[in-house]
Amino acid sequence: MKSLGLIRKFAIAAALFIVAPVVSFAQISIGIGISVRTPPPPLPVYVQPPLPAEGYIWTPGYWAYTEDTGYYWVPGVWVQPPTVGFLWTPAYWGWENGFYGFHSGYWGPHVGYYGGINYGFGYGGFGFGGGLWVGGRFSYNSAVNNFGGVHVTNVYVNRTVINNTVVNHASFNGPGGYQARPRPEEEQAMHEQHIAATPAQQQHFQTARTDPAQRFSANGGRPAVTAARSPEEFHQQAVAHQQAAAPAQANRGGFGNTAATRPAAQSARPAAESTPREQVAPRQQQAAPREQAAPRQPAAPRQQPAPRPQAAPRQQAAPRPQPQHQSAPKEEKPKK
Repeated sequence: MKSLGLIRKFAIAAALFIVAPVVSFAQISIGIGISVRTPPPPLPVYVQPPLPAEGYIWTPGYWAYTEDTGYYWVPGVWVQPPTVGFLWTPAYWGWENGFYGFHSGYWGPHVGYYGGINYGFGYGGFGFGGGLWVGGRFSYNSAVNNFGGVHVTNVYVNRTVINNTVVNHASFNGPGGYQARPRPEEEQAMHEQHIAATPAQQQHFQTARTDPAQRFSANGGRPAVTAARSPEEFHQQAVAHQQAAAPAQANRGGFGNTAATRPAAQSARPAAESTPREQVAPRQQQAAPREQAAPRQPAAPRQQPAPRPQAAPRQQAAPRPQPQHQSAPKEEKPKK
């Protein structure tokens, strides 16, 4: 009862919502946020980034969907749990009644059903093998997690967990994907009270939704960021994508500070207005000499062959009839 009171107190302080328990597999559809006719793309292959600090728990990436952008990838990140003793149940897509329904992830005392999807890094389709709570502190499985340069004191080794390598890259439960059904332990976890994603996770989802580089339609299933050390790190990367994009595309982003690109466009306007419009006239005057080239039209002398009509003098051959007048004297023969 004491622990339950602490949980409720923390939930109110963090402004989180309590998710109603699901009583049976047939009622899993209650948690569906959206239904799509086309299946989600395969899971991309990525490497888990190093642990940012002790106390963080790994949450795998997944495909989300909106009608405006289609499928987009939400990177896997390390997150701080909302309270001690809680674990993350990943989101998943499930086939039901001709649609692929999206089931949101949640926090709870035990890991519930997530479609049997092998997300890797401890989420092999059933439960979570990346760590467990011991005495109020999270203990990490060194066979699964990437610690990087962080010194972790609570560590154990359990190499019997499902390998991180994802053989089946399907990202949904149903025909053509995973066919796993809820186990008794998962059904029992469905009856527990759950806590929705933390504010940091919700901001993380929103950043992925507004980043065009994460959309399946923009990169053919190869998101720009598949995993990050924290939601804050991914947010910085998404802002960098926006700044590197064209100004028009950056203004559509909806996250980050886009004002950096606006002063440049505004400063260009005064430069254009400062140029006197009258100075444009010299360009037209320079064009005038081209019109003076009209004197080339004296090429008309080429039409001088018109004097050909002078060939008329050839008609002077008319004098030829004169020989006929000279032959007239031959008719004087009667003088005999």
